[in-house]
Amino acid sequence: MKKLFTLIALVLCVTSVSAQEWTSLFNGKNLKGWTQLNGTAKYKVVDKAIVGVSTAGSPNSFLCTNQNYGDFILEFEVKIDEGLNSGVQFRSLSLKDYNNGRVHGYQFELDPSARAWTGGIYDEARRGWLYPLTDNQPAQKAYRHNEWNKARVECIGTSIRTFVNGVPCADVIDDMTLSGFIALQVHSIGKNTELEGKTISWRNIRILTKDVEKYATPDNPAVPQVNAIANSISPREAADGWKLLWDGKTTNGWRGAKLDHFPEKGWTIEDGILKVHSSKVADTGNGGDIVTVRRYKDFILKVDFQITKGANSGIKYFVDPESAKGDLSSIGCEYQVLDDNNHPDAKLGVKGNRKLGSLYDLIPAPEVKPYYGNGFSTAMIVVKGNHVEHWLNGVKLLEYERNNQMWDALVAYSKFRNYTGFGNAAEGHLLLQDRGDEVWYKNIKIKEL
Repeated sequence: MKKLFTLIALVLCVTSVSAQEWTSLFNGKNLKGWTQLNGTAKYKVVDKAIVGVSTAGSPNSFLCTNQNYGDFILEFEVKIDEGLNSGVQFRSLSLKDYNNGRVHGYQFELDPSARAWTGGIYDEARRGWLYPLTDNQPAQKAYRHNEWNKARVECIGTSIRTFVNGVPCADVIDDMTLSGFIALQVHSIGKNTELEGKTISWRNIRILTKDVEKYATPDNPAVPQVNAIANSISPREAADGWKLLWDGKTTNGWRGAKLDHFPEKGWTIEDGILKVHSSKVADTGNGGDIVTVRRYKDFILKVDFQITKGANSGIKYFVDPESAKGDLSSIGCEYQVLDDNNHPDAKLGVKGNRKLGSLYDLIPAPEVKPYYGNGFSTAMIVVKGNHVEHWLNGVKLLEYERNNQMWDALVAYSKFRNYTGFGNAAEGHLLLQDRGDEVWYKNIKIKEL
């Protein structure tokens, strides 16, 4: 028994961090070592805490460390007045040639609203949400209102993980920025004078920069992981059976829906993005839909997409390219990709069944959905036999069963009524649609079930 206690003590010595190994980023007296950028919100020191004061009319304000950090473990305590939104930047930058010095980079979200995304990761002034907490419900309960909350950020190589009060929140793999400063954000409140004067407070801000791997929290496979490195498969994804459906560089695995090769116009590959171009541009034209070379049966498909203003496209499945001979578009069930606010198709159909995320012309997606409007969003389609689901940014939009009387009745009242057996095929090609509008695609991945 004595030997067992000795062994436990040794393990604790190895995994715990002594106070001497931490570096304090705040001396508890003044803002030495910090510089304010962008906004005009006030920062002051009160009772050994840095207090940010919301200011009407100011853009986002950032109190930034004068030093950059690469691999580290960061801890801090935070308390937020209700009604405010805030964040702590890390591995962030302010460059003259980027948006006039706008602070940009990773942000540990501080969100006391009903949405409850504290601990999520937002890419400030760049790509938008990398890890909302929509797929990690236990993390949404970790934040304590009107109390001090302990936060932790672990950045080791391409791995970024966050914790709130000891609860694991975000787990991201990304390589866009591997070093940068840390900053305390006072979010803009616009002209909302009701929020003016409310505060965000931070204290016990400390960082560990040596032997960080030794002190990292053990990996927790139960926490969903997001791989934000474009067109790649992480080790966890590979172990789970995911494969790239598009390699980000070539047209391998794809062809024109009506061709035996990839279209020679209308589609281009630029910086790891597959772009369908607008036919309204003089030097391009419609290349037509593209489909996977092979067919798929049961699967989970993920596709990142970005819609330009007023654009229309779609992701189709159970596609038979020969089912509509002479037609520019092949027939199949469609996950609608649409700018609901600026494309006329959003007002057509029945009860919104032609809007973003809907099963086109058949089943509408909810009117309120997690679409952020800037940067890329992730569409996910799940097919298990006759059961199908549409997801957007980690939230299920709709589900349905096919190959039954109710499905056939639904089809009979749609524009697909004249296509015998529509949507009932056991397998089919996957398709990205060219509707003559510019839409971008990347991170096309599939897991066969």
